[in-house]
Amino acid sequence: MTQHLIVVDDEAEIRELLQDYLSGHGFEVSTADGGAAMRAILAEKPAQLAILDLRMPGEDGFALARWLRQTTRIGIIMLTASSDNIDRIVGLELGADDYMSKPFDPRELLARVRSVLRRVEEVTAAPQPAVDGTPDATDSRVPMGRCVLDLEARRLLDSDGAELPLTAMEFDLLRVFAERPGRTLSRDQLLDLAHNKDMEAFDRSIDLRIMRLRRKIEWDPGQPEVLKTVRGLGYVFTPGKGSPA
Repeated sequence: MTQHLIVVDDEAEIRELLQDYLSGHGFEVSTADGGAAMRAILAEKPAQLAILDLRMPGEDGFALARWLRQTTRIGIIMLTASSDNIDRIVGLELGADDYMSKPFDPRELLARVRSVLRRVEEVTAAPQPAVDGTPDATDSRVPMGRCVLDLEARRLLDSDGAELPLTAMEFDLLRVFAERPGRTLSRDQLLDLAHNKDMEAFDRSIDLRIMRLRRKIEWDPGQPEVLKTVRGLGYVFTPGKGSPA
């Protein structure tokens, strides 16, 4: 089935460029000049990925990313004309999967689109948890602080069994840690193992995603015991830690 993308940008030239280029590579591409048009498109047909310009009049890309992350499992790539890392930091904090600076090479954007879509497809294709909360016999569940990571269903569940929202990259990072307990992993190793080699080693993006994950799984995110920092080296997953005092 053809994958549906939405390009949201207030510049008609950018919308037309991306629609022509991405359509030429096999995608169905809708364009919107703002949030209202984007929501109207999504009401008619779901999309697998949104490319959001950050600086738009009215609702900016930050507001749209927040809404998308709260209401959908869509992949999100953010575009920024600013060289300031603050835009990237805020975008990642809101749950964007990737980002690019303007001007950009359409070929690089295409590679990033495909990378994000692969991760989104893995998440959406995963089996849903049982309705009654009973784990399937094939489940592989890893306790992580106050949560459980279900590797089979690709879900993060809190202590009540409720699912917590995860981006595709966040799940991939948790999976990497779950499969390597007690092993210190550098930022470069995490990017490589999480299949996000296209991302620049800006790459405090890893630090930001770890921060977001700690807010979900640690009993006290300010004093992390599950995903611990190893100064000068990276991060380590410590099984069995993080129980409440």
